[in-house]
Amino acid sequence: MANNKLIPLFGLFILFAFTKSSDYSNWRGPNRDGIYSEKGLLKDWLEGGPTLSWSFDGLGAGHSSVGIGEERLFTTGMPDSTGFLYSFDLKGNLLWKKEYGLEWFTNYTGPRSTLTVVGKLVYLVSGQGVVYCFDAISGAIKWSVNLLKKFDAENIQWGMTESLLVDGDRIICTPGGKENNVVALNRFTGETIWTSKGFGEPAAYCSPVIANHNGTRLIVTMTAMSVIGLDAETGELYWRTEQQQRNKIHANTPVYIDGVIYCSSASGEKNSGTVALKLSADGKNVEQLWRNEKLQNLMGGIIINDGFIYGSTYRKNDWYAVDTKTGNEKLISADFGNGVIIYADGLYYCYSEKGQLALVDMGPDHFTIKNKFDISQGTGEHWAHPVIHDRRLYLRHGNSLMVYDIGF
Repeated sequence: MANNKLIPLFGLFILFAFTKSSDYSNWRGPNRDGIYSEKGLLKDWLEGGPTLSWSFDGLGAGHSSVGIGEERLFTTGMPDSTGFLYSFDLKGNLLWKKEYGLEWFTNYTGPRSTLTVVGKLVYLVSGQGVVYCFDAISGAIKWSVNLLKKFDAENIQWGMTESLLVDGDRIICTPGGKENNVVALNRFTGETIWTSKGFGEPAAYCSPVIANHNGTRLIVTMTAMSVIGLDAETGELYWRTEQQQRNKIHANTPVYIDGVIYCSSASGEKNSGTVALKLSADGKNVEQLWRNEKLQNLMGGIIINDGFIYGSTYRKNDWYAVDTKTGNEKLISADFGNGVIIYADGLYYCYSEKGQLALVDMGPDHFTIKNKFDISQGTGEHWAHPVIHDRRLYLRHGNSLMVYDIGF
């Protein structure tokens, strides 16, 4: 019994060590919740926005954010139908670009997955469902696994989009096969560690998260019509609750706080919007605390701060504050386009689908734009999530990457 208890504690230690390391770069910040721990950031910007430190045009199509590690910056792009991994130094010099294979060229083209960087390894899944592990220094492919072929799954309508989760020596992926819905791969070799049937639903663009709950370590993600919780060590399905979206798009990572899981999707006929799920003491069951169908957020993410959820509503200019205890909402703005939200050093960074970036002071009763400016570089949709690192903001817009100084 004692040895069994040590296993999850050891895994938690490994994950904690990565999360606190400067050589660990994760989707939507260290804890996948959109909150960055940076300090010393500007509380206002000059007209026209913060200073542009450097930019690069020529990535090709794509929607992925950047990954940072080993004093390098990594991102992906698709100049034609082939995906490339790019590496820059932090001054903006292109170190190399490496071809890795066919990318998503059917609709809303280009790579989707944001790179996960752990030490000298870089991970991504292509829109075609192939997981790659690269050497961060040389760009060489150390291993690859075609999830769709290996786990008997079919690609989804707009291509695989998951940003891979590192859990100790494992990479967590969601191929969406009926018998192999969620899988854990050895992150050094690509070999299969476990597979989970889950609820047998296709993948749904969601990037999973680890919830550490009373000694139970859960993987929480969304599949085509569900929120599911799995044992992180074995992949055993513990629970499932319905979550609908008419196009089966669940692109927002769930957020876990104080025994409750919060998920947000958009535009379903029933059981859609934002939901709060309370975990049982052992984490093996959930019950719905509340559901709010006004905050229907498709893929911009939510932020939870001081007992409130903040986020925008799909295809509307509405931004809401939702009480985490009751689910009651308040409309705090109807004047800024919907889009991505992240948070650092007391302020929110909102990147609208209309191509504006705003610095916002936000609370349960207010949405005060300190400054905003138009993103003039780049191509296509404004969907990539900004990244904050070492008092700089990294913003991807299609063909272009822009880096802004946002520190004192």
